[in-house]
Amino acid sequence: MSRARCVALSGGVGGAKLALGLSKAMTSEELLVIANTGDDFDHLGLRICPDIDTVSYTLGDLANLELGWGRRDETWSFMETLKGLGGEDWFNLGDRDLALHVERTRRLQAGESLSDITADIGERFGITSSIAPMSDDDVRTIVDTSDGPLAFQHYFVRERCEPKVTGFRFAGASDARPSQAFRAAFEATSPGMVVICPSNPFISIDPILALPGVRRMLEASNAPVIAVSPIVGGKAIKGPTAKMMDELGIEPTSSAIAQHYAGLIDGLVLDNADAAEADAVREFVPDVLVTNTVMKSLDDRVSLAREVIAFSQQVSEK
Repeated sequence: MSRARCVALSGGVGGAKLALGLSKAMTSEELLVIANTGDDFDHLGLRICPDIDTVSYTLGDLANLELGWGRRDETWSFMETLKGLGGEDWFNLGDRDLALHVERTRRLQAGESLSDITADIGERFGITSSIAPMSDDDVRTIVDTSDGPLAFQHYFVRERCEPKVTGFRFAGASDARPSQAFRAAFEATSPGMVVICPSNPFISIDPILALPGVRRMLEASNAPVIAVSPIVGGKAIKGPTAKMMDELGIEPTSSAIAQHYAGLIDGLVLDNADAAEADAVREFVPDVLVTNTVMKSLDDRVSLAREVIAFSQQVSEK
């Protein structure tokens, strides 16, 4: 790819929506999406990479918009048969989705890196932007709960986020390296901007930031770092972000998101519903943009992406 104009740090659904908008609002080849892999796990002998796949399906126009996850036009013969055999059926794998996991696992076992496999799959999906895992090394998010520690997918899917959260750990992070594409984006010349997508900061973005050298890499860069708040009116648009914040004793507000990223980001984008928080946000972040951050349509995604790009340029020129 050409030198990345924008590096976007992303989790799953919410991050993928903005990533798609960014790919439409700029030359797509200049976008590098770094996907969280702390959610990855091995299930039924297969390597599952939920956030990488959500970003890939979304940018490849293959996402299942009805379910909000997985591939469109999906069938479920595998899961139905597995259930009939008494197998573990708590994690749904559609037949089309399953083919990706089978092929990824085969190639990993043959010695290919997750980065190379992800890049090749992106090309096969017709994606012109670059998607890379945060690391080719294994990092696994552990959710500490009132019921004891749980692997992320066990907490998120099997237990449906019901146990009370007490904290998070990222097993393997201290020994992992950022992927080569991630590192290369900051070598020699900084990207034009870094965007932290509106993903859950605790389970989607913090695993990326936990990799050795990543915070230093972002702080040393000349690129403005802009985050989009995942909280709108005290609620999360998607996922358990607000629930987690409540259980951790953190008020689910955009100002709390600003405090969480304080010292790392140069600007925060918050929704019109939270305009009254702008002054509170400025206590932790130098610059604030208030706009519509709820992305219900493709037009919404592109519009927000354009505003984020313009905001980043304004911050950079200060």
